Amino acid sequence: MSGFFGCVSRKECVADVFYGTDYHSHLGTKRAGMAFYNGQEFTRSIHSLESAYFRNKFEPELDKFKGSSLGIGVISDMESQPITVISHLGRFSVVVVGRIDNLDEIEKCFLSEKKHFAELSSSTVNQTEAVAMLINTGNTFKEGIENVYSRVKGSCSFLILTETGIYAARDKYGRTPIILGKNDNGYVVASESSSFTNLGYTIVRDLEPKEAIQISRDGITQVTTPGCRKQICSFLWVYYGYPSSYYEGINVEDARYRCGAAIAAHDNVEVDFAAGIPDSGVGHAIGYSNARKIPYKRPFVKYTPTWPRSFMPQNQSMRDLVAKMKLLPNEAFTKGARILFLDDSIVRGTQLKDNVVKLRECGVKEIHMRIACPPLVYPCVFLNFSSSRSNFDLFTRRVIRDLEGTSDLTEEILKPYTDPDSVQYKKMLEVMAQHLGLDSLKFQRLDDLVKAIGIPKEDLCTHCWDNSSYL
Repeated sequence: MSGFFGCVSRKECVADVFYGTDYHSHLGTKRAGMAFYNGQEFTRSIHSLESAYFRNKFEPELDKFKGSSLGIGVISDMESQPITVISHLGRFSVVVVGRIDNLDEIEKCFLSEKKHFAELSSSTVNQTEAVAMLINTGNTFKEGIENVYSRVKGSCSFLILTETGIYAARDKYGRTPIILGKNDNGYVVASESSSFTNLGYTIVRDLEPKEAIQISRDGITQVTTPGCRKQICSFLWVYYGYPSSYYEGINVEDARYRCGAAIAAHDNVEVDFAAGIPDSGVGHAIGYSNARKIPYKRPFVKYTPTWPRSFMPQNQSMRDLVAKMKLLPNEAFTKGARILFLDDSIVRGTQLKDNVVKLRECGVKEIHMRIACPPLVYPCVFLNFSSSRSNFDLFTRRVIRDLEGTSDLTEEILKPYTDPDSVQYKKMLEVMAQHLGLDSLKFQRLDDLVKAIGIPKEDLCTHCWDNSSYL
C-alpha cells in the first residue's frame, strides 16, 4: 500500500520524520526515502527495503539532514521516491501513496508533448515522477494539485515539500487517509495516526477526500475544496491499519473486535478455543472470543526478531517460504485440539494451506477458519492489496473458474458468488474448505463488515467484494 509522514516545525524535525516514517513500515516493503529542506538546500536519501529494515538503512545518514525543520518520508511498495525537481514553481520534493491506474495514458500524453521521464530504478515510468510532472503543468501549486485530481484514475494521495512548508493532498475519493496532527512546535501529516503518540503529537483531524492543505510554521491554509464523494478503503480496518491507528475517528483494533463479534453472532461450531493468524487476525479473534465467551489462545506464534514481513522479498515463492518459516506452532495448544482461527482475508490461499498442513502435523483435531471480510472476487484497481498479474492469482477466482468450467468469467457469472445466500456461494465455500483442508470455512457478510467499521457503505470502497465502487 505505502505510507508517508511529513513535518513542519519551528525546531529541527529530523528525528520526528525518521521515527514517524519508520512507524509506517508495515505498509510497504520495496523502497523508502526521506527529503528535507534546511533553509538553504534540499537533501534526500532513498534505499531498498527488500533485504533490510528502514532504521538500519537510514540511521547512519541522519547527520546529513541536521538543521532541517521541514521534511517528508515514505515507506513504499512502488518505485523510488521522494522525487525532487526544479521547475517554474521552484524546487520541491514529492511522495505518493496509491496506484495510478492510467499511468500509461499519462505517459503517452507527456511524450506526445515532447516531455521525458527518467529511468530511476527500473525501466518503467515512476508514478511519483508522473505526479510531479502533473503538478508542474499548473501555474501554481494549487493548479498543479487540481491537475493531479483531474488526470489521475485510481488512487493518489501525496505530499509536496517546498521551501516554505508542505502541501498535503488526499486522494479525490479518500481511498487512502491523511491525518493531521500538531504539538507546540508545529504540525505533522501522516498515513497512520499511530505514528503521532510517541512523538508527542495529537490528532487534529482527517483531511477530506479531494482536500489539499498548505502547512507552514504559521498554520494551516485550505488549498482545494473537499469533494462530495468518499470511498475510503475498507481494508484499512480489516488488514492494513496498525491496531492503535484511527481513520475517520474510528480505531482499527476496536473495529476488528466488532468484526470478530459479528462473525461470532452467526456461529455455533463447538471448539476448544479461538485463535488469530498473526498479526492482523488477532484483533478479530479476540472480538470473536469475547462475544462467544470461549478461551483465546495462541497455537501459532510469530518469530519477529529477524524474519521480515510475509510479502518480502518480491519473489512469490520466497514470500511463501518466509511466511512459512516465521510462524511457529505451539504444540502445548495443538495436540487433539478443536481450534477456530480468524484471519483478515484469503488472497492466494497458499500460505493458509501451508499453515493448515503444519497444524495437522502438530496434532490439531479440527481446524475451523473464519475470515473477517467477504471472499475476494475482484482484484483491487486502486491500491495493491489484491492486485496481481492475473485475476486467477486470487484463490476465489480460481475456484469459481473451476466450478464454472470456463476462464471467461463475466459479471453475470461472478455476481451470484458475492451473495452469501446463493447456492453458488455455498458451493464455492465447500470447495474452498476442501481444497484448504479445513473442517469448516465461513466469511464475514458485507453488511456486517460495514456495520463493524461504523461508516455508511456508500462512503467505503468495497470493490474487492462486490465491484461497486467509484472509478
